[in-house]
Amino acid sequence: MGRTRTNPLQPLEKPCIALGLEGSANKLGAGVIQHSPDGSSVVLSNIRHTYITPPGEGFQPRDTALHHRQWAMNVIGQAMKAAKVGFADLDCICFTKGPGMGAPLQSVVIVARTLSLMYGKPLVGVNHCVGHIEMGREITGAQNPVVLYVSGGNTQVIAYSRQCYRIFGETLDIAVGNCLDRFARVINLSNDPSPGYNIEQEAKRGKRLVSLPYATKGMDVSLSGILTSVEAYTLDKKFRPQSQEGTTTSEENIITPQDLCFSLQETVFAMLVEITERAMAHIGSKEVLIVGGVGCNERLQEMMGIMAKERGGAVFATDERFCIDNGIMIAQAGLLAYRMGYRTPLSKTSCTQRFRTDEVHVAWRA
Repeated sequence: MGRTRTNPLQPLEKPCIALGLEGSANKLGAGVIQHSPDGSSVVLSNIRHTYITPPGEGFQPRDTALHHRQWAMNVIGQAMKAAKVGFADLDCICFTKGPGMGAPLQSVVIVARTLSLMYGKPLVGVNHCVGHIEMGREITGAQNPVVLYVSGGNTQVIAYSRQCYRIFGETLDIAVGNCLDRFARVINLSNDPSPGYNIEQEAKRGKRLVSLPYATKGMDVSLSGILTSVEAYTLDKKFRPQSQEGTTTSEENIITPQDLCFSLQETVFAMLVEITERAMAHIGSKEVLIVGGVGCNERLQEMMGIMAKERGGAVFATDERFCIDNGIMIAQAGLLAYRMGYRTPLSKTSCTQRFRTDEVHVAWRA
């Protein structure tokens, strides 16, 4: 992680340290990052705790907020201990301002405000999506990529221009992570470690590609109809919710949950690759950076890699430590903004469920 920056940030006279707090959905994260005078960055700690519900159930705002309140000081304490720093060593405290679920966001910002008042540290509100992008850029070294941001609540194709992350395309209804999670509940997959991960594992055992709507609309995608269609297959007389090993039923007459997971992934990911390739062609980029929780999916990375290779380009992605919502990404984006002179006054620390990626002034990039 020690690469030289090529942005308008002023050189540091001493190390600059930030604590980042993330809690926009069911992941509660705290991370500490340090920027050094030589231009390098070091992740000092990255701690996360996930609120997991029983199979077939999603996470509700009220229960998720309660989880965050119960675990906040434990997770933050672990992060500070692992980083071997005290609150007096921090230059700022960064928190997710949005987008996300209202109640969980508010639970975390209350903790951030309290720590700020207790230790006299400035606050920096961070756009969740920009946090993913900046952490992805920092970890992978991608210079000016087209970004595919795919998570439970967001699906966007993004590129940087004139100190703003411009949205080239996005979902018109539900996010890809939400689509996968909801289907996991339909077929009663476990939420541990996450429904999307378990969909991915089931898809590896799928053998049959069933027909699903392919809904790209220009640079945008629509996923709600695909979800409805794949759910309908579970009511088909050919559908078998359990393994057919040891039976005499003809294979071509069976549709398994694994087939449906495989088909859902292949169809949706093909749509995402298509709109990403269009954005690459438009701006002349040969780099793709995949961020967000769904960005961990190996099949998505593989499909995107095939497309990028055909264009003479490359795909950049991170593992679950940095793809899945985490506190360190908020610390990274917040510290960049802090070094450009940005502060969030206590009176402006309210959170918002809707905070567009392209509303952020990306002052730290040339």
